Amino acid sequence: MKPRLILAAAAAAAMLSAAGAAVETSLLYDDAGGAATCEAGRERAVRRPQRQRGADRDYWVETMVRIVRPVYENLAQGTLRKNMPVEVNDGTNEGKRADVTHLEALGRSFNGIAPWLALGPDDTSEGRLRAEMTELAVRAITNAVDPASPDYMPFDRPGGQPLVDAAFFAEGLLRSGDAVWPRLDETTRQRVVDELRRSRRIKPYESNWLLFSAMVEAALLELTGECEMAPVEYAVKRHMEWYKGDGWYGDGPSFHLDYYNSYVIQPMLLDVTAVMRAHAGESEAYASCGALYDKVAQRLSRFAAQQEMLISPEGSYPMLGRSSGYRYGAFHALSQAAWLGLLPEGLSPAAVRSALTAVIRRQTVPETFDDEGWLTLGFCGHQPRVAENYVSTGSAYLCTFVFLPLGLPADDEFWSAPAEAWTSQRVWGGEDVMRDAAIGD
Repeated sequence: MKPRLILAAAAAAAMLSAAGAAVETSLLYDDAGGAATCEAGRERAVRRPQRQRGADRDYWVETMVRIVRPVYENLAQGTLRKNMPVEVNDGTNEGKRADVTHLEALGRSFNGIAPWLALGPDDTSEGRLRAEMTELAVRAITNAVDPASPDYMPFDRPGGQPLVDAAFFAEGLLRSGDAVWPRLDETTRQRVVDELRRSRRIKPYESNWLLFSAMVEAALLELTGECEMAPVEYAVKRHMEWYKGDGWYGDGPSFHLDYYNSYVIQPMLLDVTAVMRAHAGESEAYASCGALYDKVAQRLSRFAAQQEMLISPEGSYPMLGRSSGYRYGAFHALSQAAWLGLLPEGLSPAAVRSALTAVIRRQTVPETFDDEGWLTLGFCGHQPRVAENYVSTGSAYLCTFVFLPLGLPADDEFWSAPAEAWTSQRVWGGEDVMRDAAIGD
């Protein structure tokens, strides 16, 4: 069965008409590289000329492809295990995390680039690049699930981690629409389904991990027409119970001030309930979970607004909680809201684009990559000590989740409207902005 393009179709349906003229802004730095004053920043926000239209998108595409190309070129050739380093927080080695890091690199990078691939090839330079990367992705996935390949990645290895990245990979299959799945040969498609089913052997923790099992089942429903509903119903039920208010869920019963609402919880809850809503006519269980989509989307929209407000005038943001080595993957939820047209009223797509561009530029420094182009461990540069024991080279590719809006075509308002100041630039520039307020759900 061919995927129904539920997530890609949702993005297309949410496209808005191009916005009118807006104010161009820049990072608030003076010519010497120091932080600008509030007054100087306000003057620049008003007077600095526009960047060339399309420059932000070009930069996003260039940065995303730079990040993922080593993964796909090597995996397509069967040399990922041979060539990808396995850096951990106590140095580079081929022992600790070597059994899981390669699936992490595939599952996370594929999830991040999938909406862009879903646009398909065209005659533009970007369209031709998309065709190239799609071909590499098809070959990479073929090798990843081939037991005879040196880069074979079983989805049920001991330790639990494969369930995480099976789920990210599954989410990527939904997000990529018709770009990848129909191009896989029949044997590979069956192997993908078999591997997803094998991940069922891993029992998730009572935390955001419940959504990994649910995401796998949602993808299997799309790919095969059937799934096991118990993990889906349980994951959704528990997260509804763990909701703390004002757009935040607990990671389990407890509240954690970190970015896991964005890395996993909000996006996967939305995608799982979207699939169930699309299949609502097939069973009461699907309909019951799908009926929560609107509530989940409202909470995601509120959370996205909060994420945008966390981005400083300079494009920095707080390093909070665990997994900070995922870099700008911390804005997964905001990027998903922009891609699917779920930004709250009053938050313009152009302002979100400008804010996220500032973050990507601020956090993509030379030390983000090693000499061979692989991602290093760190938050802003090479900082191995910020990494937890479960983080290795492949883990870092979760940063690609920020690139979801590349699934919007270049003429969408998100890309075509002139740049705008985002909330912190406006308020620290002295503009009279509307106050923030919690939602009462």
